[in-house]
Amino acid sequence: MNSTVNGPRKRPDGRRDVLSLPVLLLNRYFSPVSVTPARRAVVLLFGGAALALDDDGAMHDFTRWRSLPVRSRDDRIPMVGGELRVPRVLHLVRYDRAPRVVVRLTRRNLMLRDDHQCQYCGKRPHVRELNLDHVLPRSRGGGDSWENLVVSCRLCNLRKGRRTPDEAGMVLMRRPQKPRWTTPAQILLAEREPFSEWEPYLLTG
Repeated sequence: MNSTVNGPRKRPDGRRDVLSLPVLLLNRYFSPVSVTPARRAVVLLFGGAALALDDDGAMHDFTRWRSLPVRSRDDRIPMVGGELRVPRVLHLVRYDRAPRVVVRLTRRNLMLRDDHQCQYCGKRPHVRELNLDHVLPRSRGGGDSWENLVVSCRLCNLRKGRRTPDEAGMVLMRRPQKPRWTTPAQILLAEREPFSEWEPYLLTG
């Protein structure tokens, strides 16, 4: 999780989409809750539901935040009468719950768990060249589960076919299992290049 997250977010015209940049949300106890687009972050800040944190951890309401100078390294939103610095971290003033971490079985989460790496040959091709493989093939009763799905490249997927790894003479790099991610870990996994302003809160969250 500086630059942008997961590469520069661009609009169709090729320009950076500032309103889609991620902003880290903290609950009232300063624990990470989630990441939200800058568009929603500004609404929360303007409506008084959140305060923006600067580089030193000082909190600002919308009026005070708007008065801060926009530095050369900041992303900015044009406004009537000037520009608004895009906040990197927001403190939710009335939200005190800690999120319950539920890791859903999805292609994206399987890719994150296996680090976008083929679990048979260890290669990391482009994501378009990666498949999800059933360790025990579906044709033989293998279901969709954390323990039976792994990331594989196309070549290994074709080589294995409708066989088990043992039958195909292939070895898994690690035993597949359901990941146990904390909220900070999920954020770090999903946002490959987090802003440096997030670090103090993700490390302690």
